[in-house]
Amino acid sequence: MVRKNGPWSIQDTTQKYENSFIDVREDQVLTPDGQQGTYGTVKMKPAVGVLPIDGDRICYLIRQFRYALGRESLEVVCGAIDDQEPPLEAAQRELKEELGIEADEWSDLGILDLDTSIVQCPIHLFLAKNLTFTETQREGTETMVTVKMPFDEAIQKVMDSTITHSPSCVLLLKAQKAEN
Repeated sequence: MVRKNGPWSIQDTTQKYENSFIDVREDQVLTPDGQQGTYGTVKMKPAVGVLPIDGDRICYLIRQFRYALGRESLEVVCGAIDDQEPPLEAAQRELKEELGIEADEWSDLGILDLDTSIVQCPIHLFLAKNLTFTETQREGTETMVTVKMPFDEAIQKVMDSTITHSPSCVLLLKAQKAEN
């Protein structure tokens, strides 16, 4: 059965891979200009990104090895939203798990679409303030280091491409706008 996806017609779909976080599929399509083609997409669980900033304008980031990159990455706290979990609750959970931080003040800074051409993965962005520090509750695969730095230094690291993780870049720049 042919399905429409905007100006595209999907003639057939083959699931290539699936696990609890991602679903990879390949569609046989009729393109908007009438040509036969193939289009691959990845659907990921919705996620959150959290930037905690304390009263002294120090922000708390994470440095961790990223398998797909083959190197370490400096990032804001990010994690998947569990089924039926509201985004704010996911953000609060991830912040406590990964950095051992709880916050009394939360600002919703919107949603980021990770890669609109291939990947469907909305990421809800939050700024956390008025912080309390507790113990981390990291998962066994999360071998990360907490990195504290002045907020302005983190912004500079976005601008000089030291921070390249797209949700981190967008969240830091949105937080800069919210802070001014």
